[in-house]
Amino acid sequence: MFKKILIANRGEIALRIQRACRELGVKAVMVYSEADREAKYIKLADESVCIGPAPSALSYLNMPAIIAAAEVTDAEAIHPGYGFLSENADFAERVEKSGFKFIGPTPESIRIMGDKVSAKQAMIKAGVPCVPGSEGALPDDGPVIKRIAKSIGYPVIIKAAGGGGGRGMRVVHTEAALIHAVQTTKAEAGAAFGNPAVYMEKFLQNPRHIEIQIMADQHKNAVWLGERDCSMQRRHQKVIEEAPAPGIPRKLIEKIGERCVAAVKKIGYRGAGTFEFLFENGEFYFIEMNTRVQVEHPVTEWVTGVDIVKTQIMVAAGERLPFTQRQIEIKGHAIECRINAEDPYKFTPSPGRITTWHTPGGPGVRVDSHIYANYFVPPNYDSMIGKIIVHGDTREQALARMRTALAETVVEGINTNIALHRELMVDAKFMDGGTNIHYLEEWLSKRQR
Repeated sequence: MFKKILIANRGEIALRIQRACRELGVKAVMVYSEADREAKYIKLADESVCIGPAPSALSYLNMPAIIAAAEVTDAEAIHPGYGFLSENADFAERVEKSGFKFIGPTPESIRIMGDKVSAKQAMIKAGVPCVPGSEGALPDDGPVIKRIAKSIGYPVIIKAAGGGGGRGMRVVHTEAALIHAVQTTKAEAGAAFGNPAVYMEKFLQNPRHIEIQIMADQHKNAVWLGERDCSMQRRHQKVIEEAPAPGIPRKLIEKIGERCVAAVKKIGYRGAGTFEFLFENGEFYFIEMNTRVQVEHPVTEWVTGVDIVKTQIMVAAGERLPFTQRQIEIKGHAIECRINAEDPYKFTPSPGRITTWHTPGGPGVRVDSHIYANYFVPPNYDSMIGKIIVHGDTREQALARMRTALAETVVEGINTNIALHRELMVDAKFMDGGTNIHYLEEWLSKRQR
């Protein structure tokens, strides 16, 4: 096991990884920007290093500064968390070449799965079902693009090969709009991701977003840790996640989970990863793989009893997975609400000083947050300030516990989206389970009329 790990992230995930290190008896080095000097995990750190000013380009995305911090503190490994550099193959490569262990997959795996075109090709080879679409990146030839769209059938969606986080996508309903949409998405992809390549897929009308969590070690062992339903989304950003997915037959879930494990073994993957699927009419369609820990990992931890972050660290240290597939058992139901510093219905960010912070408690309630009373939420980063996660023996009990937890939560000084979550927890369709990925946006548009 490592003696010291550098955590190259901020916010709630930095604190989450720090806690995993404590349990393993590993010292944690925290890096921070000038805007995060007062963060809770900095106050609790064994060591901390300021790596630059507030803008993430000058701090959390500054590879030389992060590697220099690891060198001066004698860290042995770097955990990237999620976001920032977590899925950057060049960073993973620089970390390894500098003599540190990257707590995540190999740079090669990140490159294959980070490019949506190569990821799709790898999954087709591994027998994982994919959304019907172009075989590779779209050419510049207009008539060829039109022929591809016609063979797929409208509506189609144009996606950036290097995209992520819901950016770089455009739905096209008619041939007349196709070429302009492709050109616009290419230009946006080049500017945002440094890769102008785009591809085309069938646009599924009412799918659910289901993902499979996997974990693999360096000794060719791999398991899948159940599924999550992340269909409650706004602008492709998840708002509520739960495990297991309500209303999908276990046989279907098990079949796709086994295929994900087979694919992981085929590409020689190590560490934590998530296969994301669209699910419609009883069929799964692969859309992408996240080569890192997910924001929503706690719901899987609760229903399986597996500590995903600790296992990530153990696997990176060369240890074997401490469990087999037979030992993975799904128990009860877990739901997670992402708590954001924003207007609950207009979604405008709300940075500022938190004057009151009261978190919920009781059986089956977990709060992952780096926030405290008098903490200043900086305007420079993502608006998420924490997550409330609940577990119950049944989905009904989990919903009741989440309603109680949200009622107990008090945040003053800034706006949060807690009011939105309180409404959604009593929404009849959400309570029934199985809403599709468009449901929340439709719900919001009806509410605002």
